[in-house]
Amino acid sequence: MTARALRLALAAAVLLASACSSEPAAKFPSPIPTSPTATASARPTPGLTAPRPLHFKVDVVAGGLQVPWSIAFLPDGGMLVTERSGRVRLISGGQLQTQPALTLSVVSAPGTESGLLGIALHPAFPNPADVYVYYTYGRTGRSTNRVSRFHYADGRLTGERVVVDNIPGGNCCHFGGRIGFGPDGMLYLTVGDAQQPGRAVDSSSPNGKILRVRDDGTIPADNPFPGSPVWAYGFRNPQGLAWDPSGRLYVTNNGPTGEFGLFHNDEIDLVQRGAFYGWPVKAGSTPAGQPQNYGNPPDRVPTVAESGNSVTWAPGGLAAYSPSPTEQPTLLVATLTGQELRRFLIDPAQPGRSTGQEVVLNGFGRLRDAAVGLDHCVYVLTSNRDGRGSPQANDDKVLRACPQ
Repeated sequence: MTARALRLALAAAVLLASACSSEPAAKFPSPIPTSPTATASARPTPGLTAPRPLHFKVDVVAGGLQVPWSIAFLPDGGMLVTERSGRVRLISGGQLQTQPALTLSVVSAPGTESGLLGIALHPAFPNPADVYVYYTYGRTGRSTNRVSRFHYADGRLTGERVVVDNIPGGNCCHFGGRIGFGPDGMLYLTVGDAQQPGRAVDSSSPNGKILRVRDDGTIPADNPFPGSPVWAYGFRNPQGLAWDPSGRLYVTNNGPTGEFGLFHNDEIDLVQRGAFYGWPVKAGSTPAGQPQNYGNPPDRVPTVAESGNSVTWAPGGLAAYSPSPTEQPTLLVATLTGQELRRFLIDPAQPGRSTGQEVVLNGFGRLRDAAVGLDHCVYVLTSNRDGRGSPQANDDKVLRACPQ
């Protein structure tokens, strides 16, 4: 594909990248000159108190799911939960419904990271009553990811309309997959590097990026790189996405598992418009690949928090949460290898810095997602049947954790 054809494809929000396993030459974006966004520099809300210790009472909402990955809350109190094997399950009236709301043909296998992943409701739901999902499918002998929207009615999702397509996947891993609508009404996607680190700094590839598009997949005029869906770049495998009450966007990013001889170095990052987040030059604050091998990209934005060189969190979903409207919000991160829900305290005067952390839930094995429900409780998905865990009775589960 020529560079001109690629630009045209990007302008139509059809994301294309080479299926070749070799590393592309690094091509760095040229952002529109801009000052930091208002959300990145927002000040703390006056009058809020410091976070207090957080304790949960935990109940099981539903069990017997197959590797649940993401959850979306319906206005009537119901929930839609994706299963990585290709089903969207409906929890209505507190009961898991037998009939799936949607069944898709996906590429997924135990021990891998592909399949049916993120889910999000249109910000104006139920007008339109559209639900968006991120999933992996097979195409010409390789795995590919897309985001599609479906119409929700009577407990069913029908009428697929593709929003973003042709996002290359890896052989097994680094698919990203979290989606969500921001306070600006735009759709954000986390995309992994597809096990090709150089793609994270390649402006012509969607891999290793946070993408931002309109609800129909077209590219907003105020994106930092003209004609591109890229919002931020330099990520290895971002799997969490959440906004705090001030509109700041945070993501979780999984660190290396052997690349460049490095392990661990998981991250929480405050995402800024057009910024670079290190990979594959740095993993957290640790040097990884040689900068000159990737075109000497700019300095990375410092992490909010990182696990360091000796500890692995394997972070999944995250949520901005406070048990009381009078307290400063904190970040809750579901961890897989860590097998705990970890709470991070954020400096209200410097929202790009964590001042401390604590474990607020464990004992349920691998945790994939955490999301705040309409009842202000936190809903957590376990992931013990994904080929990397030890299934417990009635796994996998949707847990409801309410503050005490």
